[in-house]
Amino acid sequence: MVMARVSSGLAYPERFYAAASYAGFDGSPKSSSKGVSSKFPNDVALLLYGLYQQATAGPCKIPKPRGWSPVEQSKWTSWHGLGNMASTEAMRLFVKILEEEDPGWYSRVSNFVAEPVVDAEMNHNPKVELVTDNGNTFPETKTVPAENGSLLETQDKDVVLEGLGSIGVYDQWVAPPISGQRPKARYEHGAAVIDDKMYIFGGNHNGRYLNDLQVLDLRSWTWSKVEVKAGGESLELPSPVPVAPCAGHSLLPWGGNTLLSIAGHTKDPSETIQVKAFDLQTCTWSTLKTYGKPPVSRGGQSVTLVGTSLVIFGGQDAKRSLLNDLHILDLEAMTWDEIDAVGVPPSPRSDHAAAVHAERYLLIFGGGSHATCFNDLHVLDLQAMEWSRPTQQGEIPTPRAGHAGVTVGENWFIVGGGDNKSGVSETVVLNMSTLAWSVVTTVQGRVPIASEGLSLVLSSYNGEDILVSFGGYNGRYSNEVNVLKPSHKSTLQSKITETPVPDSVSAVHNVTNPTRDVESEFETGQDGKIREIVVDNVDSEPTRNKNEETSEHLIATLKAEKEEVVSSLGKEKLRSLQLKQELAEAETRNTDLYKELQSVRGQLAAEQSRCFKLEVDVAELRQKLQTMETLQKELELLQRQKAASEQAALNEKQRQSSGGVWGWLAGTPPS
Repeated sequence: MVMARVSSGLAYPERFYAAASYAGFDGSPKSSSKGVSSKFPNDVALLLYGLYQQATAGPCKIPKPRGWSPVEQSKWTSWHGLGNMASTEAMRLFVKILEEEDPGWYSRVSNFVAEPVVDAEMNHNPKVELVTDNGNTFPETKTVPAENGSLLETQDKDVVLEGLGSIGVYDQWVAPPISGQRPKARYEHGAAVIDDKMYIFGGNHNGRYLNDLQVLDLRSWTWSKVEVKAGGESLELPSPVPVAPCAGHSLLPWGGNTLLSIAGHTKDPSETIQVKAFDLQTCTWSTLKTYGKPPVSRGGQSVTLVGTSLVIFGGQDAKRSLLNDLHILDLEAMTWDEIDAVGVPPSPRSDHAAAVHAERYLLIFGGGSHATCFNDLHVLDLQAMEWSRPTQQGEIPTPRAGHAGVTVGENWFIVGGGDNKSGVSETVVLNMSTLAWSVVTTVQGRVPIASEGLSLVLSSYNGEDILVSFGGYNGRYSNEVNVLKPSHKSTLQSKITETPVPDSVSAVHNVTNPTRDVESEFETGQDGKIREIVVDNVDSEPTRNKNEETSEHLIATLKAEKEEVVSSLGKEKLRSLQLKQELAEAETRNTDLYKELQSVRGQLAAEQSRCFKLEVDVAELRQKLQTMETLQKELELLQRQKAASEQAALNEKQRQSSGGVWGWLAGTPPS
């Protein structure tokens, strides 16, 4: 093993100026020919402009003239909106946004930027020569033939490159002897283990989302690609098209033969989270049908399997808005529930890590926003649905995002991540019972372990637990596999128990970790040697017996709690079945009522038509009645006229009769 000079990446502010030059803010011929607007959308270009001005000139103190063009007004608004943001924060945010929009910028700009170099251990013999480019002389690492005649690509790593079977060292990252066609380098992919095989799905490479499914046999360390068949039937719903390329999703094993892919960023995002299932027997993808109100689509969230439920927290939606909402998906009933927990939740974030302890407590660590990274620890009691922020003990890790974690018993191992400056080189572990941190190992140089967006899974090799990492991005994309055998000693050392744990920490767990009071434990390595682990708090035999009794009592208590949980689970399953039956009956009743409603609506329409006809008939009758009244009045008038005529004629006749008699008596001759 020799020492080689390898690149460790530019630090700030040089990294910012390199990014600004690449984005076109330095007035170089390259930038003037294309311009910023040709590389990025308008909103991103304006944001980069404001950050560049904030980083180089400070807060905006220029008044807003009225005579500016709309473009200049937009630039002023973007700069002025940053307020009093610090220059260093503006630099880091500028680089982060550039990496999100153009992940491969650093690999392209590094061709003409001289980078600092550090020492790293290599297992082959790279030849280091001085190369002159643009007038600058810097070392270049070249590839030389190995002993077997094949070419080995130089890699920036601080790991032991040898077969796992001959390694007796613990708590160090090693590179296993990989065979087969390696997958394309990527980050923000998903990884899961089923039957000693690590499955890798999706991810991001140079800004392009992937949808291939690769598998690594963890016994033979051989890569192969899973040939996915088009279409497929699910227990819930068929999927007529292949799964879309995605990144920032979560991949989990389920049921022994199924991989679940939850959420993730896609080119054409849906409105809500999609749950995809891959059947390892039929090699087909399917989309699972869910009920209830699903969460909005997102990527960079955490998905934790607790019993038969998935707990989803945080992430970033398609509009780049950060989230801190909490949702639970019941994998048996396939129903979504949005949880409104009490207490103060973590701030909106993405690319954090989550783990469950004692099947009751959900732990959230780290993550990032658009401007900063976090190293806070939050705990959610899944029974009381209450958030808390307990006090952390030991060597608290630095802020980071894009890290990965797995649990081994009560130990939570955290690997990788970044802080907007560089990749995190420490592998740390948290004892979830005492909430005490400690450092497992540290790597040197720009290595795949110190990357953002890498994956980490737990498996076993020759009867021992191993952590397996893959991929990541730290200025370059990786497709490397590295393995660490944890000794678990970091949870037993005195540095964790030196600081007394406050009472508030005990509220985070309901299982007390008995003190490990053994003078030494002996473990046999792969090379047959005996490895001794010295432990503090040496005590006598009575203490050991007391601990055994405590452990037995603890086991009995856990068994009782398990039986109670199993009983409660059975009741909940029965209740869920009853609710499903009631739901089916309600749907049947709803269908019948809908049909009856349609019938009533038809009858009502017929009655309305008949009523309209009746109204028309009534109007006609009213007109006829008015005509009859007029005729009646005319008849009465004619009758009165007739009666008057008859009376006049009678009077005239009587007059004539009486005049003739009196004339005769008077001797008047008749006329």
